Amino acid sequence: MRIVAAQELENWLASGKVLEKDARGPKVVALADGLFLKIFHTRRHPLLARLQPAARRFAQNAEHLHRLGIQAPEVLEVFWLDPRAGLSACLYQPLPGHSIEQLYNQAPQQANSLLPPLACFIWQLHQRGIYFRSLHLGNILRLPDNQYGLIDILDLQFKRGALNRWQVQRNFQHLHHYLKRHKLQEFPLDKLIDHYRNCA
Repeated sequence: MRIVAAQELENWLASGKVLEKDARGPKVVALADGLFLKIFHTRRHPLLARLQPAARRFAQNAEHLHRLGIQAPEVLEVFWLDPRAGLSACLYQPLPGHSIEQLYNQAPQQANSLLPPLACFIWQLHQRGIYFRSLHLGNILRLPDNQYGLIDILDLQFKRGALNRWQVQRNFQHLHHYLKRHKLQEFPLDKLIDHYRNCA
């Protein structure tokens, strides 16, 4: 992995649009050429972060999802911003479309029409052994062809077989907690789970 010069990073930040940030700084930046810059601020010990850079894990997860037939961002390059601190980043081609959360917020009265295909997409992930701890409405996109894709895919595990019942329940519990934190309790999660049970 190459080390990005401070000036190159400064140029990206100056010409791009920050889409996500936290107290540590920008996390996702839309660049002028249409690519996204994703910066991985790690809480891990720098030595561990250097041994297993988050940007590389993100790229590997994207490749694995592509092999399983799941649409995900196409990572073009991974690099270091500060290797001593374990700060890595990547450039990727974003997926087109809108998140389920955006669609729901725009027209909550149409939520029921979103549920059957969304439920079967989640069921498909589980059948292919994809345990996505951060599975939530903001990380699933409906694409222009009405298919679905995943973003923000660092927090993924790939199991050897389909998820078991406990893992499925845990995944929906994470989704429940997300809805509560983001004040989206009106989202019909129970109906989504009912549709999920009918996808087999």
